[in-house]
Amino acid sequence: MNRRDAFAGERSSESPLQEFMPSTTPTVGQKTLRRTWRAARLLLAGYLTLILVAMWFENRLIFYPFAYPAGNWQPVDLPVEDAWFKTPDGTQLHGWYLPHPNAQATVLFCHGNAGNVTHRAIAMAMLHQQAKVSVLVFDYRGFGRSQGKPNGENILADARAARRWLAEREKVAERDIVILGESIGGAVAVDLAARDGARALILESTFDSLPEVAAYHYPWLPVRWAMRTRLDSAALIGQYHGPVFQAHGAVDTLVPLANARRLFDAAQQPKQFLLLGNHNHNNLMPAEYYDALAAFIEKAVKP
Repeated sequence: MNRRDAFAGERSSESPLQEFMPSTTPTVGQKTLRRTWRAARLLLAGYLTLILVAMWFENRLIFYPFAYPAGNWQPVDLPVEDAWFKTPDGTQLHGWYLPHPNAQATVLFCHGNAGNVTHRAIAMAMLHQQAKVSVLVFDYRGFGRSQGKPNGENILADARAARRWLAEREKVAERDIVILGESIGGAVAVDLAARDGARALILESTFDSLPEVAAYHYPWLPVRWAMRTRLDSAALIGQYHGPVFQAHGAVDTLVPLANARRLFDAAQQPKQFLLLGNHNHNNLMPAEYYDALAAFIEKAVKP
């Protein structure tokens, strides 16, 4: 082998340019950056999946219906009548009707997002005895003996069907009915009163809008824009021009007092707010509430 060949062999086996080429082995910093980016992508994918799942199951997260036969359907000393009626789309609904022989008002009771009419038996009795009113408590579709499945839109239609039945049964105009709503039923009551009118509006432990309450409980989810069910009572209640009575617990852990206050601030006069000291969301309403409510109704129905 001549010197030229030997030199060529050395050059091909180890080029002098090789020492200036970057290494293909990742550094510790690059490895850390890659692991961080991979973890971030997994977290983001999981977060987006969680949002999609929450949106898909939104109605199940909002409504907790107790279907028949759950509950006590033979209440003692409460002579309720079964009320059966249909919505415009043909869904059959059920309610309990308790007439008063000398009623000073007729009340439509829109209950909350759980249970059924049987769980409002005590409230019916107190309204009947203390406030001296005829009252209809009805079940939204999917609750109790009512057909169908509930969502934020059809429960409003259910309430209108219930009010129509009650007006015919009591032989009064729909606008002359007092509408009472508890919790999510408060949003239903506001919608009816604001759009169609009411003799008076009574709100128990309710909220300004459903996404605001959800944002309180799930601040790490974008519920304010993701929720389809809005039930924005604060945006509607100003359209109602009648007497408003609102009661809320000072220690309500489900609907914060601040949410209730925002709804009350948006309402027109005349209005009254009753703060219940140690009352939490699912507690039975105390005697002071029914005393104040009876006085409010008496004043509201005076000609």
